[in-house]
Amino acid sequence: MTGTNGMKILLLGSGGREHALAWKIAASPLADKLWCAPGNAGIAQDAELVPLDISDHAAVIAFCKANAVDFVVVGPEAPLVAGIVDDLETAGIKAFGPTKAAARLEGSKGFTKDICRAHNIPTAAYERFTAAAPAKDYVRGHGAPIVVKADGLAAGKGVVVAMTIDEALAAIDMMFDGGLGDAGAQVVIEEFLEGEEASFFALCDGENAIALASAQDHKRAYDGDTGPNTGGMGAYSPAPVMTPDMTARVMKEIVAPTLGAMRAMGCPYKGVLFAGLMITTDGPKLIEYNTRFGDPETQVLMLRLMSDVLPALLAARDGMLKNFDLRCYPDAALTVVMAAKGYPGAYEKGSVISGLEAAAQVEGVEIFHAGTKAVGGKILANGGRVLNVCARGRSVAEARKRAYEAVDRIDWPGGFCRRDIGWRAIERETAPE
Repeated sequence: MTGTNGMKILLLGSGGREHALAWKIAASPLADKLWCAPGNAGIAQDAELVPLDISDHAAVIAFCKANAVDFVVVGPEAPLVAGIVDDLETAGIKAFGPTKAAARLEGSKGFTKDICRAHNIPTAAYERFTAAAPAKDYVRGHGAPIVVKADGLAAGKGVVVAMTIDEALAAIDMMFDGGLGDAGAQVVIEEFLEGEEASFFALCDGENAIALASAQDHKRAYDGDTGPNTGGMGAYSPAPVMTPDMTARVMKEIVAPTLGAMRAMGCPYKGVLFAGLMITTDGPKLIEYNTRFGDPETQVLMLRLMSDVLPALLAARDGMLKNFDLRCYPDAALTVVMAAKGYPGAYEKGSVISGLEAAAQVEGVEIFHAGTKAVGGKILANGGRVLNVCARGRSVAEARKRAYEAVDRIDWPGGFCRRDIGWRAIERETAPE
């Protein structure tokens, strides 16, 4: 069945972020047909899966032409940094996301830092290094705590917050000795910022930006923010620290000058700009940019978004955001990541997950799949971060109660999750005035 004016859409990616986007795009009255490449077992409920290698741009373009795809939505950062949007647009296919030149905001931390310096965008003081010896001298001169970052893409694992000088020196050696591959050929060392972190998302069309929402992510693997850094073990939205006043400051002091700088360099930024912020006593400071939706933040953003997401993505691509309005539910949303035991280190694949139907019955709950695959009617774990158990509620506490009630209905001995997602917000909600 094809509508007279329905759109055919291809979504690229296979994680929890993509399942949340697929779920939201599939609900749009404008979406006539939705494919996802390569997708996962959960996305298969909302879209038709296509076994494409998304790093093979020619194969993606061939699929779009053969199936008259109207619009491609790119989920992950690697294809953006590799220029998939440029290749699609050159082939006459509309795509959501930044060009290769604009995706440098995520692809190179040093590039972003240099823009901040040139345009007085508040960020941590920093220097860039291409060799270990001067980097170590800088660390010894500045002392600890200090932050050591690989310049390139390292799947969320390229940042070491060193609490001692020895830790910083070891991180420098690890990066320059090839521990992160090419990502560590250049290293950025920056001051340690005190404050509260927030993830902030703005939709951009090259000229204009509109604030989407804020969230707070939990990076550490275990309760109490302990253990190794991960791609993210849970999130909630909105971030209480992002008051309307703080949001306005971020748009004015950070997002607007960045868009202006990119436009002036001849690579206007279109897509979603994800600012990792530290809210300090002096106001917001930029930690880093990502040039795509966050994971697991997207899962809570899509639950809170009242508006149809598809016209917003199209308006960003078409340069039409100026008079656009997006509405969110006032409710809070929270997501708990269920990961394979051993993550972010070595983990087993292939363990069976059951109880998902019972879990999804809890009020306000939506379960997004990340690393899953369906085999013979069973859902199997197929990655590090495997499920995102999400819930909406009138408060973070209510959303959290619902999410963990759903987690407890899932039978997956091979998995684990943090039990304290949202603790900062809940402390705020319960604190005496």
